Amino acid sequence: MENLRPKKPSESAVTTRYLVMPGQANPYGTAFGGAIVAWIDMVAAMAGQRHAGKEVVTASIDSIIFKEPIHIGDQVLLKATVNYVGRTSMEVGVQVCREDPIAGEKVVATTAHLTMVALGEDKKPVPVAPIVPESDEEKRRFDNARIRVKARKELRSKIQQP
Repeated sequence: MENLRPKKPSESAVTTRYLVMPGQANPYGTAFGGAIVAWIDMVAAMAGQRHAGKEVVTASIDSIIFKEPIHIGDQVLLKATVNYVGRTSMEVGVQVCREDPIAGEKVVATTAHLTMVALGEDKKPVPVAPIVPESDEEKRRFDNARIRVKARKELRSKIQQP
């Protein structure tokens, strides 16, 4: 069995930036939601891989909230953090901020929560290290993630499958 040393959220957190270009925007000059979702998925996978030390795949995008538009020329700052860990899966929270580099304004534009699953060499789910939140913010995210995980499980148990 591998060493599943507990990890702090800060050990696997990922921050990255993109610049919104015209090809990533609609005729009104705002970024396509799909472009933002692709960036979210990528940065969430990076945080999940850092935490698990393994390949991860996206099991679900559990929530995504577009709060503010992002415009051509804006810089987009994405921050991904592992909020919660189950046995083989992790909830990764991603905050997307829009920055106007000229005016210096920064606004939270989008938030998302994704479930990532760690895979072994055989491409089957494998256990991941527990998470140990330390700061008040990390503990708040952990507690909120635990509520979301419980709600998702309850909802799945109530939905009839074909």
